[in-house]
Amino acid sequence: MKKYTLKKSTFKEDSATEEHRRLTIDYKNQLNPAQYEAVTSVNGPHLIVAGAGTGKTRTITYRVAYLVELGVRPEAILLLTFTRRAAQEMLRRASILLDARCEGVSGGTFHSFANTVLRQYAPLLGFNSSFTILDQGDAEDVVNLLRTQLKLDTKEKRFPRKQTLFDIFSRAVNTLVPVADIVKEEYAHYEDSVDDIVKLQSAYERYKATHNLMDYDDLLLHLRKLLRDVTAVRKTLAARFTYIMVDEYQDTNRIQAEIVALLAGAHGNIMVVGDDAQSIYSFRGATVRNILDFPEQFSGCRIITLEENYRSTQPILNLTNEILRRGRE
Repeated sequence: MKKYTLKKSTFKEDSATEEHRRLTIDYKNQLNPAQYEAVTSVNGPHLIVAGAGTGKTRTITYRVAYLVELGVRPEAILLLTFTRRAAQEMLRRASILLDARCEGVSGGTFHSFANTVLRQYAPLLGFNSSFTILDQGDAEDVVNLLRTQLKLDTKEKRFPRKQTLFDIFSRAVNTLVPVADIVKEEYAHYEDSVDDIVKLQSAYERYKATHNLMDYDDLLLHLRKLLRDVTAVRKTLAARFTYIMVDEYQDTNRIQAEIVALLAGAHGNIMVVGDDAQSIYSFRGATVRNILDFPEQFSGCRIITLEENYRSTQPILNLTNEILRRGRE
């Protein structure tokens, strides 16, 4: 169990090796020991356990700059984040630290990355590259249209509204759990309608395929299918992105974890960063098991823990540590 300690000043050390004197940035003196270890650990799988206020963003930013300084082509670095803004901010900071080369790093969300890849390879999955992406409102309207066409909105027994139906379908995709099981486990009051809900979900999938449509969940689902089923594409992308970093890994879902494993499987140069005590997006299918199981998934994984807290006062840290101490995992 990690334990946070309060420290307000960064680690300083006067000596530096010849290798690091040749670098533009004095990484050793600008980072604390754990951050420095994470930044300068280059090859192989890495899990960076970083609680709030421990310099997670700083660590990722400096590692981007470090890789570029070592001579890694910026376009060979893939940075996947929870929001597009987070990726843009990290790459902006890296560019300020080093130079404009860092702007060439591929950074964004899983969904934006999936969209970019699928625009090139969608025909391999039976879609046209000009497929249209449905936002949630549009997707709900399609579900409602199909519900009407199937005459499910006129049934005497209670039937879910379009928003609820879409939530059921979305949760099934993101957790890789069948729709029928989602209904039985989380929407038991609609269990009498489970057969019709499954029927509607099948109609929804056919409609999207026929009309060259994808919703946001489909972007991840189809990218996973592409990487899993088309070996040539998987090898091409693995060769293109030889260093992969993922932020907020505790908030990824099963599909995203599989995408990461498929992308990094050929070279193993994967670094995930997250807090194993801070997973809050389970309603979106996120599972903390991704970060807990990462060392078992990638053999030889190096675990680095950022423990020095630069944000909270000691009483807050004491309370947090006590709560964490009572956790079972």
